[in-house]
Amino acid sequence: MLPMFGSQKECVAALLLLLSSLDFTSGGKLLVIPMDGSHWLSMRSVLKQLKQNGHETVVVAPEISMHIKASDDIYTLKRYPVPFTQEEMDEIFQDSVDGIFEEFPFLVRFVRTYNRLKNTSALFFSTCTSLLYNQELMKYFEQSKFDALFTDPMMPCGQIVAEYLGIPSIFFLRGIPCGLDSEALQCPSPPSYVPRPLTTNTDRMTFAERVKNMLFRMAESVLCDVVYSPYSNLAAEFLQKDITVTELLSHGSVWLIKADFAFEYPKPRMPKMVEVGGINCAGEKTLTQMKQVSSGSNHL
Repeated sequence: MLPMFGSQKECVAALLLLLSSLDFTSGGKLLVIPMDGSHWLSMRSVLKQLKQNGHETVVVAPEISMHIKASDDIYTLKRYPVPFTQEEMDEIFQDSVDGIFEEFPFLVRFVRTYNRLKNTSALFFSTCTSLLYNQELMKYFEQSKFDALFTDPMMPCGQIVAEYLGIPSIFFLRGIPCGLDSEALQCPSPPSYVPRPLTTNTDRMTFAERVKNMLFRMAESVLCDVVYSPYSNLAAEFLQKDITVTELLSHGSVWLIKADFAFEYPKPRMPKMVEVGGINCAGEKTLTQMKQVSSGSNHL
């Protein structure tokens, strides 16, 4: 049986390779600024392995979150206040989830998606602003002398902090909308050949599908401008220099991509990109184990 590509071990190995190049003899000290939701669940398993390998990790999260909880045996958790309540956050995210299952004509769906993005992006942006302008927390970052920063660049707040502290950053992601990941790494991604998300196209497109792909690319640009353009102004103000989101992301040292080339359509990858798709299967059970668990639950 062939070994599985993109396993959890490969993900941790890539991260440890960067940490091993830093100037320390014992375990490294890692600052973690995660995304909440499902993004956090796979990141947590990496932090658990890093802890077992002797590294110290500090996770920074807002007081209001979905899944990020304290775990003293794995990491130290630092919280900071945000200007919204748990109920407000739950309502915004539930509305976004409901929108996934809606069936409307493209233009109607586009407008509804645009309005939802305005709400969710405003929430994420306020979270980022609260973090960057928390003077007590930023002073703690400066004094702690972290070796590297581990973050999900779906929201570029972590990279702004890495830029401010002058430390290398490791990205852990499935992808970034609008092809910002490819753009930041100058990785070729022509819409006439590389399918856009949500189009259902493959890498073998008819002419009509290529036109559809191009239209989706144009629509993405409008939607992503709502999400990411405020961060350029925030980064420029906070770092006291003109910088775009694309330039910020281009400074990432290693990109751990939660994808497996065996399940993806062919497309270019850059040397900084390391595919670690198997990380989402960490802790998987065999079919026999799943059957036993299911049988046991039937007797409860």
